[in-house]
Amino acid sequence: MDKLRIDKWLWAARFYKTRSLACDEIDKGRVLINGLPVKPAREVKPGDMLQVRSGSVSRTVSVLAISDKRGPAPVAALLFRETDESLHLRQQAAEQRRLAPEPALALAQGRPTKRDRRDTEKLRTGHWNERWSASIDT
Repeated sequence: MDKLRIDKWLWAARFYKTRSLACDEIDKGRVLINGLPVKPAREVKPGDMLQVRSGSVSRTVSVLAISDKRGPAPVAALLFRETDESLHLRQQAAEQRRLAPEPALALAQGRPTKRDRRDTEKLRTGHWNERWSASIDT
């Protein structure tokens, strides 16, 4: 076997969990062969350069072998080789994510805490009846 559909190869190489997920990502333009967008039926052969984006992770790999069977991860890793530049960029992005501050800590306002809720309730019920009365008696 010297050629195989790209969706089957991505599934066998464990880039995506199912072939339908691989087809969806290919249709969205997140998989390129030799820099060109493809369709799921496009055949891939050894020597092709793939750009695969999954979430925020982008990989550039060279196809080394073809397999239509999904095997264990160590066997699937033998089907491709990631370029040195791609590895470097992925490690750099992971380091930036690790060093970035937690987004939730930057929020000045958000959901009120229990203390905030109690203070708001106290303000609401504490002086309301004394200051503003809708009764005729006052």
